[in-house]
Amino acid sequence: MKILLLIILLFLFGCSSRTAVKEPLEEIKLPTGFKIEVFADGLPNARTMALGEEGTVFVGTRTAGNVYAIRDSDGDGQADERHQIASGLNMPNGIAFYQGALFVAEVERILRFDAIESQLESPPESIVIRDDLPTKTHHGWRYIAFGPDNRLYLSIGAPCNVCLEEDYAQIRSMNPDGSDEKVIAQGIRNSVGFNWHPITGELWFTDNGRDLLGDNSPPDELNRVDNPGQQHFGFPYCHGGTIADPEFGPSKSCQEFAPPAQPLGPHVAPLGMLFYSGQQFPEKYHNQVFIAEHGSWNRSNKIGYRITLVSLEDSQAVSYEPFAEGWLQGETASGRPAYLLELPDGSLLLSDDQAGIVYRITYSKP
Repeated sequence: MKILLLIILLFLFGCSSRTAVKEPLEEIKLPTGFKIEVFADGLPNARTMALGEEGTVFVGTRTAGNVYAIRDSDGDGQADERHQIASGLNMPNGIAFYQGALFVAEVERILRFDAIESQLESPPESIVIRDDLPTKTHHGWRYIAFGPDNRLYLSIGAPCNVCLEEDYAQIRSMNPDGSDEKVIAQGIRNSVGFNWHPITGELWFTDNGRDLLGDNSPPDELNRVDNPGQQHFGFPYCHGGTIADPEFGPSKSCQEFAPPAQPLGPHVAPLGMLFYSGQQFPEKYHNQVFIAEHGSWNRSNKIGYRITLVSLEDSQAVSYEPFAEGWLQGETASGRPAYLLELPDGSLLLSDDQAGIVYRITYSKP
């Protein structure tokens, strides 16, 4: 009898927990015609995502140290398979898929799992591509992605709030085997998301601005790399294109550095960004920038906790506005948007590392 009662209680608790997970969806506001649903839950600290050739969605984490794989095998818009690819890793935030292999970036090294989609239930041993990356853990979680040039790009965040240290505050690229490393851009405090313009091929990236200059300063940034290897984006000397740093700023002029393509909200913590290249959403969203704003952590009044849209004309930002809001109610946050991934059908996945959820956003003409 006691065993039966325990089973009933576990079932009811499990059901109520799933219902509680879905309740915040009622607060999320999207433009007319858009809908948000839970694609997968039970993914602690879900952050970066990458799509495999066979439809597998891989999910990296920062604090959990795990890498997951989820699949919607029956095509109903919800994941019905999940596997743990790896555990116990050192901030495996950065993941990328290339030629059948999953690449995973820890703080100090990059791993590769070959033929991964055919071995989800029993993942292969990883192959170490690099094990000599900078080791400091402050902003040490990497973001990686393969560019249109088939090179692997990765971020190297500054190991501080504001400081000047060699070999940090960069975006680099390398061959898939880890060779021929190059610095693509520098003066970048902490980029945890980048993507390439579908038409021009330019690299764009988000950057998290420094703290302790007040609630409204400096802005976070969306930046564009016009001249790979030659551009400096200001950190630690200049913030937001116009704000000289109190300690490092006097030795430089902000005019020496590349200004933001679009200043974002102060302390909104922009993480994942992408150019929408699908056909499901209305034409006004095609080739425009969606940004997952993780949300502030030390501002007097919270800000961010949303998806924003930066609209472009001829590769120039012309507007910055909310697209999806509702995770923040007053000073209470039900979730923290982290990364975006476009699926082949044109829908968007959004990870939430606070709730351990991956959402799916779809559009149907009203």
